[in-house]
Amino acid sequence: MTDYYQAFDMSPVPPPGPDVTPPEIFRGIYGMPMFVTVPTSDLAASVDFWVRGLGFVDLFTVPGQITHLRRWAFQDVLLVPTGAPPAPPTVSISFSCVLSQVDEIAQACTALVPGCTTGPRQTPWSTVDLEVITPENARVIMTAARLLDPDSAEAHSLEAAGFIIPKGGSRADRTRMSDSPA
Repeated sequence: MTDYYQAFDMSPVPPPGPDVTPPEIFRGIYGMPMFVTVPTSDLAASVDFWVRGLGFVDLFTVPGQITHLRRWAFQDVLLVPTGAPPAPPTVSISFSCVLSQVDEIAQACTALVPGCTTGPRQTPWSTVDLEVITPENARVIMTAARLLDPDSAEAHSLEAAGFIIPKGGSRADRTRMSDSPA
């Protein structure tokens, strides 16, 4: 794990902390370095769930063909209509959020589709994760970084696995374990 460098300034994800606020929805047009395409048998219902439940915006729609959704920069989803019923999820897609959004997202999704969420739960890599099964049967993980006590057993375990754990410094210097390479 010595061949990487910190590049957090490229990311819209803020450092973890109790008072951190999420970045604004990003409405700019850019070459997407990554996106997920989700087939749906009911485009309108899917757009509604992703917007009102997961906090995305409809960046643009080509009626009957595609809806391009976005939250933060580099969190792009393309919903495309299909006549097929949704299949059970075989992969997951994860989107960063901040801790203050986890419960809000869980409540909004559950209000739209009761029973669609699992969690939130704390992970050994210093995140809080909420699993959401969307109407089109996509498995979405909303993941929020949490502060890591550099003297905790969890930090020592991560350090033993090769992660660099900062021992203090400014808020900008703190490592977000959820973004560290594994």
